[in-house]
Amino acid sequence: MTETIETDVVIIGAGPVGLFAVFELGLLDIKAHLIDILPKVGGQCAELYPEKPIYDIPGFPIVTGMGLVDNLMKQIEPFGATFHLSQMVTEVTPLGTPVAPRFRVVTDAGTTFECKSVVVAAGGGSFQPKKPPIAGIEEFEEKSVFYAVRKMEALRDRSILIVGGGDSALDWTLNLQPIARRVTLMHRRDEFRAAPHSVERMRKLVEKGEMDLRIGQVSGLRGADGRMEAALCKGNDGSVFEIACDAMLPFFGLTMKLGPVAEWGLNLHENLIPVDTEKFETSTPGIFAIGDINTYPGKLKLILSGFHEAALAAQKVHRYVYPEKKLLFQYTTSSTNLQKKLGVA
Repeated sequence: MTETIETDVVIIGAGPVGLFAVFELGLLDIKAHLIDILPKVGGQCAELYPEKPIYDIPGFPIVTGMGLVDNLMKQIEPFGATFHLSQMVTEVTPLGTPVAPRFRVVTDAGTTFECKSVVVAAGGGSFQPKKPPIAGIEEFEEKSVFYAVRKMEALRDRSILIVGGGDSALDWTLNLQPIARRVTLMHRRDEFRAAPHSVERMRKLVEKGEMDLRIGQVSGLRGADGRMEAALCKGNDGSVFEIACDAMLPFFGLTMKLGPVAEWGLNLHENLIPVDTEKFETSTPGIFAIGDINTYPGKLKLILSGFHEAALAAQKVHRYVYPEKKLLFQYTTSSTNLQKKLGVA
């Protein structure tokens, strides 16, 4: 038996929205533990596009996914949140009443928590890349085949084959082209689902001879000990050819798995958690859902929307954690009390 961890709130998901929830809760003297299935904080920002620029975060004309995560981690330092990584929540059991909720939260690592509120900030649930149906591809994964770009420098001066026709494929084609020895983009047809300006930029690079575009599909890989030498390809016209490369990035999208969330007794709608727009509470009092995991009329799947949801959820969480204490709304710009909590007074 492991010792039960007592805390005010358990936050499920350590992506940007979960991290900002720590800040909003911390301003209200609410302590939080965070659980994430990934081995590091940051969610999809850190896992899928750590070096990809983001342009719609207020106050940041441009910031990378990892840059945003780093800033959020610095912002929540004063509140001493505890992280439990590489763990998946398997059980959320109500222990209290709707008026005075309490929950037991258990992970697949055997960690057990008891808390007064749960904040689900799990994005789309646990996610994994869709892999191309290529025999033996597992031998090359993480050596020559990569489903996400974690460090661009690791791909400098390499011959890269990027496979796909969506935004991720086009974005990384454009981002890696300047530093790669050669970039080839392959798609099964000469039409793309990516942003039109990205497709236009790619075609101009092809016209200038600065990269290659091939139409067809990868049918096999040639190499040894996980090191690719070439991709074996089939054209739409039935032709068979090879593309010399030492790295391949297949971008076929992600498979989102809601996982155990579906078993927590919440009223789900198309694998999303319906919430109200006053406090972003679910059908179970004391359980909140913020970020991409929730749904409500007018929902926009934007990080900044998740930040707003975290702020309002924190106000209601305060009523559960401190039922006898009146909540006085304060601004960080003028409240000496809040500035002391942040260490800036």
